[in-house]
Formats: sequence, structure tokens, C-alpha cells
Amino acid sequence: MTSSLTKVLGAAGLAAALSGIIASGPVHAASAEIVLGAIVPSSGPFAEWGRTNTATLQMLEKQVNDAGGVNGAKLRIVILDDATKPAQATNDLRKLAGDDHVLAVAGPLTSSAAEVTFPVANEMKVVATSQASSKPGVAKNNRPWAFRNTIDESVLGRATVPYYKKAFNIKSVAIIFDAKDATAATVGSKIMPGLMKENGIEVLNANDPLSFNTGDLDVSAQVTKIKALNPDGVVVSADYSQAVTVIREMKRQGVIKPVVGSTQLISSAILKAAPEIPIVAPATFYASMPGDKPQTFVKELTPLLHKISGLPAEIEPSMYDANIYEIGSIYIDAIKKAGVTGKPEDLEADRTKIRDYMTKLSGFPGLGGPIAFNQDGDAIKAFYIVQGQNGAWESKVRGCSAPDGKHGC
Repeated sequence: MTSSLTKVLGAAGLAAALSGIIASGPVHAASAEIVLGAIVPSSGPFAEWGRTNTATLQMLEKQVNDAGGVNGAKLRIVILDDATKPAQATNDLRKLAGDDHVLAVAGPLTSSAAEVTFPVANEMKVVATSQASSKPGVAKNNRPWAFRNTIDESVLGRATVPYYKKAFNIKSVAIIFDAKDATAATVGSKIMPGLMKENGIEVLNANDPLSFNTGDLDVSAQVTKIKALNPDGVVVSADYSQAVTVIREMKRQGVIKPVVGSTQLISSAILKAAPEIPIVAPATFYASMPGDKPQTFVKELTPLLHKISGLPAEIEPSMYDANIYEIGSIYIDAIKKAGVTGKPEDLEADRTKIRDYMTKLSGFPGLGGPIAFNQDGDAIKAFYIVQGQNGAWESKVRGCSAPDGKHGC
């Protein structure tokens, strides 16, 4: 490891923690530049995630170049904003693949964007890997170029709901969801109702779905209905920035009931909305996760996030920052190990080599443990059922998305 990388990462050395993925391999500078692409929502409803994703990728780019680049070539990551608009995400991918000639793309973030962008990735024959999409089947329906460094929410829910039931003696719930968000709507209207039934939990508003739309600031009427039902718990299916509105209103109306949801709830910010309300959700990464690799990542990224104007002062690296960092690191490893040249005339072959590398990947040293991909293009990795209360997440259950327990997780 070079002294410059050690200086960037500190004594622990994030590159060392990731088993040398960032450290430069055999130098055969076939190209003066290695170009990757990314699609993030730096504006729009999920701008906070997009802006922290951008800082994460810029950190990775600097780490790699300070360490000597990729096989002697400089790494450049072209980052485009889709403004949380699916149509813009498809335009971004066409630009990255067609104009910028990137080798692979990280993103888009949302399932709504991935559903329309992944078919374009197949058309243009370039790998696209989402850092957040978890709606069931989105990558599966767009093989072989679509991947997700996430786990299907239905898989995670099968571990989350039983813990939630046992921990809080849940016999009944009310469900509220963001109808405009693809993942939130699927989890709230399909996955959670089915899982509640499987676990013997009554959904009190099964015949009267409660929903809102991304960006709504007033959910008092919906929470009033929840209060009248008097459930043992509440399912809130929305990304954390939208869920905060619901949880604050629950607190205001005195609905102090344990909340359960999907990976979209994982954020340090949501724990501050109503600290007295317990929140249960699955995660593959969270900022307080123990271990050298995740804590080194948090230590290095957090100061960079604090420099971004307009973000909360207490901002911490999110699961989606960890996911996009792993995606970039996987691409870099593929370039080093699969014989990718980066030459313009080899672009089609290079993209195919990256796709084939990812298809066969097993045991990649991610921040939270080994990573592989299943035949549907979704990540095989460890996950944790975490409980947030009084301002902190605490891991309660560890699981693996591989049913046979293979791939090391």
C-alpha cells in the first residue's frame, strides 16, 4: 500500500480492510483512463441520498488514484443526477454508455428508476447495479446486465416480521405507505400484508389502505385513523425522509406504537423524529455497525458529508453509501482481474468481461461481509434486523440472503 493511500485512509487503512481491493495491481497501463459512471438523485425528493452517494464515489475515486490508479490508469467516475425521475435516469444511462463510454454504471437508486433504466442497460449492453432498489423482481426481469447490491424486501421481511412480533407481542397492526414510491408501495400493499398473515398478525385496515404521496407534509388524517384503530404496532412503508413525517405525526397524536418497515427506514435521522417510538427494520449496513471495515468507512466518509451544505449536522453514512462504495470497488476489482483494457476499441468486450465477472462473483470482501450475486442479479450478503430507539440502532438478528448459507455470509 502506498504512503499516500495510508495518509488518506488513516492508520487502519480502508483498503487493507477491504483485502487490498483498492491497492494497485500489476501495472499494464493499457489505457490512460478508466471511466465508470453513476446515476444518483442529487436533486428531488431523495437528494440527501444522492448527494451523500456523490461524496462517497468521489472519496473512492481519490483513494484509488492516490494509490496509483487502476492497473496504472487514472480512475474517473462520471456522476449524473436523475432528480429522482425515472425518465431522466434512462437518459443519464444512455449518455453514460453512449457518450461517456463508461465501462459500467452504479445506479440508479430507486426501484422506479431501475425498472425503466435496466432495460436500457440490456439494450446498450452495459452493467448497471442499483445501490438501493429492493422491489422484488426488478433485476430478475432485466437479466443479464442488471444487478442490485441489495436484497429483495420479501426476503428481508421474512426475518423482520417474526422478530417484531416476538419483541413487542404484536397481534395487530395498521399499515401506511407511500403510494408514489415503487418499493414502498409494493412493501406496504403486498409484502407486509402477506407476511403479517403468515405470522398470525391481524391487519386492522386491510380493507381500508392508508397511503400518502412522496412529498406530502400533512398526514394527520391518516394517523388519526391509525389512532382510532388502536393497533399494537404500525407498519410504515416509505423511505426515511418521508417516514419521518408519519412518525412525527404519530408522536404528536400520542400514537406511541412500535414501527416496522423495510430497509428504506435505515437512517440516523429517523431515530431523532420520535426517540420514544421503537423502530424495527432490516439493514445490510448501518453507521454504528461494529467491525474495523465498516467503522473505518464511517470515519473517513463522515467528515466529507459534513462539508455538504444543506444536510443535517448529524448526518452519517447510510446503507446506500456503503452499497455504492461496494459497487465501485467490485467494478474496480473486475477491471483488474478480468483483463479489462479500457481501450476504446475494446469497450464492448470490456463491458462483457465485467458482466461475466459479476455473474461468477463469490466472497467479495464488502463492508459488512462477503458479497456474491444470485441468478436474479440480487446481492447475496449478510443482513441484520436492527432496532432503533433512543437515538441509536442495535442489531438484534443476523441473517443471510443465501438460503443455503453459502458464499460466506
